[in-house]
Amino acid sequence: QVYLVESGGGLVQAGGSLRLSCVVSAPVFSFNAMGWYRQAAGKQRELVARITRGGIKSYADSVKGRITISRDNAKNTVYLQMNSLKPEDRAVYCCNADDASNYWGQGTQVTVSS
Repeated sequence: QVYLVESGGGLVQAGGSLRLSCVVSAPVFSFNAMGWYRQAAGKQRELVARITRGGIKSYADSVKGRITISRDNAKNTVYLQMNSLKPEDRAVYCCNADDASNYWGQGTQVTVSS
């Protein structure tokens, strides 16, 4: 079984920054890709950012230029650096490990006040 544990969420004012971390119980480079998803209240879950095993990064249009995904293979950790946060970024952010099986963390709440 693979476990993912997110941390770093919290309350921040609009324009502020947060860095989310996702610690994985297996080597992060062993998965096809690692991703960060978010789900706001009453909305569907959406992909925020993704990094493939080869290091190719992709982002949702709504966060391009403000959010950066990265990973530290030595620490089995994936990060999501979020800058210039907006109230519409408020959501539960979950980490995903994409493989033959899909693995999810429990999520961390991000709240942005206006």
